[in-house]
Amino acid sequence: MLLELARSKKILFFGGKGGVGKTTVSAATALALANAGRSVLLVSTDPAHNLGHLFGNSIGSKPMKLTAGLDVMELDPAETVKLHMQEITNSLHRLMPVNLRSEVDKHMTLSKDAPGMQEAAILERIAEVVEDGVKEYDLIVFDTAPSGHTARLMVLPEMMSAWTEGLIKRREKADKFAEIVRGMGSDSSMEDKIFGADAKDADKARESGIRQILNRRRLRFTALRDRLSDPEQTSFIIVLAAERLPVLETIELYEQLRNADVSVGGLVVNKRSPAGMGEFLEERRVQE
Repeated sequence: MLLELARSKKILFFGGKGGVGKTTVSAATALALANAGRSVLLVSTDPAHNLGHLFGNSIGSKPMKLTAGLDVMELDPAETVKLHMQEITNSLHRLMPVNLRSEVDKHMTLSKDAPGMQEAAILERIAEVVEDGVKEYDLIVFDTAPSGHTARLMVLPEMMSAWTEGLIKRREKADKFAEIVRGMGSDSSMEDKIFGADAKDADKARESGIRQILNRRRLRFTALRDRLSDPEQTSFIIVLAAERLPVLETIELYEQLRNADVSVGGLVVNKRSPAGMGEFLEERRVQE
């Protein structure tokens, strides 16, 4: 059933409580599909770096070939945040006046540890991986962090898309207001003499650059949201152990995924006790 589901999707997420075997199940699924002739990208978003431990390799943040048909990568949260912040800083340096760069650097230093920054950075990186990966691979398999982190991540595309849309609308309103003010009898030739034509051109270029960045982010988050909520393309597999706490956490995660319009394709009950292996395991099997 699991392999049949994987063959019919472009994106497959594996999630659940920590320690239930998400990495083992996701890696086994990816490897089975690769052995069957599919091109597969296996991505870990878990800071524990279990993929590297499992395969006995040092795995980085860019796809590396593990075997025929299977590429793997690990998204390190700390490195992802660092690169994300550097990209934003470079964009702001390019767009803002030179005399404001020290203020930009100060703001970015304070922002790197802000609540939600790690999730936002990881989400943007996932969006990039999906955007590029669906063109190159038959299937992208995500081995995710424990339930709480993953549940928050699944609702972020909708939130980030709406937030970016709001910024764009406010930017458009500000631009329209500025145009109205400029049209209320102001002497453009006098304005050029006071502020300089080059300064006006720089402002226009800056505004255009800001709009381009916001539109690019909106399109990226919207595309990711649409893919995650499309059951034809994406499924989420919840991995659990037959124990009370993992079962309770699975129920909670299932409801959160449903509320985020993410299709749950199935459950993998891992670590089942075998039958006919003695009294102790038989008692445990009854509990399970």
